[in-house]
Amino acid sequence: MEDMFSGIVNWFEGVKAEFILNFVEKSRWKMLLTGLENTILITMMALCIGIGIGVMIAVIRCTWETNGKKMRPSIGKALLSLLNKIGVLYTTIIRGTPVVVQLLILYYIIFASSSNGMMVAVLSFGLNSGAYVAEIIRSGIMSIEKGQMEAGRSLGLNYPQTMWYVIAPQVLKNVLPTLANEFIVLLKETSVAGYVAVADLTFAGNRIRGVTFSAFMPLIAVALIYLVLVTGLTYLVGKLERRLRQGDNR
Repeated sequence: MEDMFSGIVNWFEGVKAEFILNFVEKSRWKMLLTGLENTILITMMALCIGIGIGVMIAVIRCTWETNGKKMRPSIGKALLSLLNKIGVLYTTIIRGTPVVVQLLILYYIIFASSSNGMMVAVLSFGLNSGAYVAEIIRSGIMSIEKGQMEAGRSLGLNYPQTMWYVIAPQVLKNVLPTLANEFIVLLKETSVAGYVAVADLTFAGNRIRGVTFSAFMPLIAVALIYLVLVTGLTYLVGKLERRLRQGDNR
């Protein structure tokens, strides 16, 4: 019994020593705090870029799919066709290649002369997110009944006005939970930003591990922080979905 108690005490003493070594000494916990701030900043900025690109490509592709064949041969039709093909090519390439490869291509090839890893990471994750957001919004637009567009046009609204005042509010309600889940996925994907020397959360954990030669404590801390963030966001997404379902039942 005494041996077991002594073993438990020794284990707690070891955990305490590891905690002090990895986080307390030289205020190494500040590395994790800075990494968390950078991770959230990259995620938020990349999401804004992704939504902007995604909305633009979704509208172009949906416009071509619904009205492209009906348009008379003109410069406008040719331009719309070209933009639609660019959108298809963009979503195919981005969704078909790993995000870490895209990040490395941008950093070491396209922006090889730049040392701003944060900017490259934001742009890379934004471009990656844009392809998925485009498909989310496109599917949302295509799920709206064609009668909605015809009803808007019959009221005297032109195509852009009908899209903005009639279609967009319904699409937003349908795709909002999926967009929120895309935000969660994007948050986890930013964990590879360290490949271009960006001091994100995972990079901070690796730096602590490299200094203390202790892998367990810093990596478990990083995993727990991600788990708390994702769990909190998942809870908020669940509440959002329930609120939207309540609105449908009224």
